[in-house]
Formats: sequence, C-alpha cells, structure tokens
Amino acid sequence: MYCLSGNEHVVREVLSGSIAEEMGIEAGDTVLAVNNNQIEDVFDYRYLMKDEYVEVLVRKADGEEWLLEIDKDYDEELGVEFENGLMSEYRSCSNKCIFCFIDQMPPGMRETLYFKDDDSRLSFLQGNYITLTNMSEHDVERIIKMQLAPINISVQTTNPALRCEMLHNRFAGEKLRFLDRFYEGHVEMNGQIVCCKGVNDGKELKRSIEDLMKYLPFMRSVSVVPAGLSKFREGLYPLEFFTKEEAGQIIDMIEKYQKICFDRYGLHFIHASDELYLLAGRDFPEEERYDGYIQLENGVGMMRLFREEFSEAVGKLREGPDYQNKWKGIKRTLSIATGKLAYGVIREASETMTRLCPGLTIHVHAIRNDFFGDTITVSGLVTGQDLIAQMKERQAAGEESGGTLLIPSNMLRSGEQVFLDDVTVQDVERALGLTVRAVEPGGQDFVSAVLDLDYRMERNNENFVYVQGYPQNK
Repeated sequence: MYCLSGNEHVVREVLSGSIAEEMGIEAGDTVLAVNNNQIEDVFDYRYLMKDEYVEVLVRKADGEEWLLEIDKDYDEELGVEFENGLMSEYRSCSNKCIFCFIDQMPPGMRETLYFKDDDSRLSFLQGNYITLTNMSEHDVERIIKMQLAPINISVQTTNPALRCEMLHNRFAGEKLRFLDRFYEGHVEMNGQIVCCKGVNDGKELKRSIEDLMKYLPFMRSVSVVPAGLSKFREGLYPLEFFTKEEAGQIIDMIEKYQKICFDRYGLHFIHASDELYLLAGRDFPEEERYDGYIQLENGVGMMRLFREEFSEAVGKLREGPDYQNKWKGIKRTLSIATGKLAYGVIREASETMTRLCPGLTIHVHAIRNDFFGDTITVSGLVTGQDLIAQMKERQAAGEESGGTLLIPSNMLRSGEQVFLDDVTVQDVERALGLTVRAVEPGGQDFVSAVLDLDYRMERNNENFVYVQGYPQNK
C-alpha cells in the first residue's frame, strides 16, 4: 500500500455512468494520490489523470484504503467533482491596482463580491485574467510542463516601473519576465491592457503593443479596454474618463498595428473593446478582424457577434416554412431592459423584428446605472433596484406596456435568479407586475425570446458575462 502524506481531496459528487461510479467511488471518499504522486491541486490531478492506465489511491468513509487500477481512454475523466474545485485554497490578489473596480464598490454588499482573485489556475479553468504577481517559478514550470493554456494575463503596461506604480506592487515589473518563460515554453497566452487616461495610454500604449508583439504567435491576442470608473472613488487614484476624440486616437493606434500584425502573422492580435468604439462614435469592426472572437470575455466583439448571429437567425426565420403562416402574423407586446452599452444594438435588432413581424410591439429601455454611477454602462452591473425604479417611472409615464420583460442573463448571478444587489427576479416581477425572462446574449437567443420560441440555433462561440476590471463572481 502507498504511504503518502499531503493534500487530501474529498469527493463531493460522482457522475452517473462514470469510471468512478463503476469503481465504487462514492461522495465523501477521499482521493489521496494518483500514480503514487500526491495531488497539489487541480493542475496535478488533470495532468496525472491523462494516461490510459492510472492507479488511484482512495480512502473510504470508514477509513479503508483502496488502490484502484484503472484502464481508460487517454484524457478520459474519472468522473468526480471535489468539494473544492481547485483542490487547493484560492489565491487572492496582492495588488492594489489604480483602476480596480472592487475597490470602487460600496460597503454592505455580499462578502464574495469583495474577494479579489489572482489565481493562475482560474486563468486556465475559467478564463480569468491574472497579473503574475503572486506566481512563483514553480507555478511557471508546472504550466510549461503541463502545457496549461491559454494563460490570460493582465499586462496593463510593459514598462516595469510604471507597472509597479499601476499595480502598487514593487514586484509587478520584474514578474513580466514570466512572459518570456511562457513564450520560450510555447504556452499560448492572451493579454489585456486596462487603459487609464494619462497613465498607460499614448506613448506607453504604443510601447506595450510593440513589446507584446514580440510574443507572437504564442500570445494570440491583446485587448485594450477603458478603466471602469464608478462613483465610489473617494480616496482612490484620480482617474479621468476618455473623451470621444481620445477614444478615437486609441482605436486609430490599435487599427494601425492590426494591419502590421496581420501582414506578419495572420492575426490582428491587438483589439479595442466595444466600449471604446461606442465612446468614439464608430461602428464595430467587421467579423474577420476579431480573429475568432478570442477576447469576448473582455467585451471585445460582443456587439459584432450579436449582430452576426442575429442576422443569421433572421435569415433562417425568413426562409423557414412557418414565417408567412405563423411568425409574420404573430401578435405580441413585450419590453426589453438592457445596459446603456448594448442599448443601440438591441434597439436596432428590435426594429428589425418589428418590421419582419408587424404584430410585434417591443419597448427597449436603457437602464441607467444609478447604483454605481451612470458612467458604468454594461448590463452585467445593472442592479435590481435600478431596474425596478426606472421601469416604474416609465410605467407611470405610460411608456411601458406588455406582460413580459426580457433582460440579459448577465444581470443575474450565474445559475441563480438574483441580481448583483441581492434583489431577486421574483422581487422585480412583484414590483412591476411583469413576467421577467432572462435571455442569453446570443443573436439567436434574442430572436427566440422575442418570438417566445423554445428552440435555439447551435452556436460555435461561447458568450461571456463580464468585462475585465469588473467583478467576475456574481
């Protein structure tokens, strides 16, 4: 029998039909080792479980230890979920970034909203962006050895001294050397720059873009997003908003380098967020320039993807056998509430739907963010209380009618019917006398929701619910 000490990982759930179920593993059992190696965290576990033959040491609830010899397909999962998804403690952020949105939140909200994660394992598992500042050489070596990719990195600037200032961390500059290590180890990366006026824009942004281009093709993309500034910034670094002209200058610089990168590497590489295009009053780039929407999670290309999916869905609708006989004559009145950022695109899509189906009446409402400040425009930060208050105002003014209110699903905590401020969907329904339906952010989802269909077109792209710099765990 093995004799190991170290981390022990308790099984929370065994998936039906899995290898684990077949081998007699049960919830409450503890996985002690794989192939005589103790498991540090989920990285080790997944790496060790890849082989076609593995030996898993399990301690049963009564203390008996089983050594299970398992033949399986390469990379086939055991089929268990652990009480701790990371199989280790979460690593919190050691920085105090000048743009951090969590520092701009009011007191009295859920405790989880104040947790700042900066964990390389979440970068690999969930797509979170990390600063590298609490990573060790051991962490980097494991990522390279196991080829855990992509690793998403909050670069902010490649100027080491400026990076220390922006992150308020004296080690932030020297940690940029890990980019070289990942490049040499052929680890795929994505980068991100939260652009702060007068800090890392202008010449500093130009320097960062040119420095990061050296990591192509292993650094696949870099997004540039403006810092989100709430009204709760007392005592914080005095950041200012970009003007229309300044947003245009940033886009011009980015589009210049897109052409250079595409000619050299076949990738556009550097991308401006949707918010920058809206600030500058410009239309979004064509779909091809998003390189497959690598940076959706940072609010890059979400509006273009919605338009493309919506256009495809409308085309299928018009070509379908039921359009003339059923959908063209549909009679329905409904309302849609969204953030200011997406309002124009949603209104445009709604107008298209009412032209296709004249019996449709759609009221589209941009919800102003009074809670965080009206400069916060993403729908994922709209609170239940703002939604209720502003929709009530519109009802009182006679601007609102219809029994169904559609909202984007990212207004709600993932997997739940709760807004950021703990107001529930049921609270909204009672207050407004409307049925609330949360809709996924895709263009086909929009068409299906408007027509009250119960099917959805298969999509090839994932949709994300947050913009970097804003809370990721709702």
